Amino acid sequence: MLLEKVRRYRSDKYDLNCAETIIYAANEEYNLNLSRETLKTMAAFGGGMGIESVCGAATGALAVLGIMFTQQRAHESARVKELAKEFMESFEEQLGTNNCKELKSKYRNDEIGCSKMIELAAVILDDIVLREMKM
Repeated sequence: MLLEKVRRYRSDKYDLNCAETIIYAANEEYNLNLSRETLKTMAAFGGGMGIESVCGAATGALAVLGIMFTQQRAHESARVKELAKEFMESFEEQLGTNNCKELKSKYRNDEIGCSKMIELAAVILDDIVLREMKM
């Protein structure tokens, strides 16, 4: 289950940002066999891309959807766009926003950090992936 992997990767042992946590956990859970270079791409997406913009957990989840459901390019199919839209709408519906700064002020604290956003992103992503893989 993706949520369990996310919780493991949130430890001090790994010291990953929100976006990295999602992609590392998904890499393991879905056997994506991503290279270290690919995993490193998410480093710049933590903290809302460093400017507290779109939540890193959300951008990490969208990266996973792109990796899993794009054949070669996004314009080949509307599928990835539809899945991304579904993910973002669900994420925003449940948290009220996708903005890192707003989410941190509402949900983040020193004890749990951004766990609420990361865990919700994992649940939504896992639901989408499991449904799509059955199709």
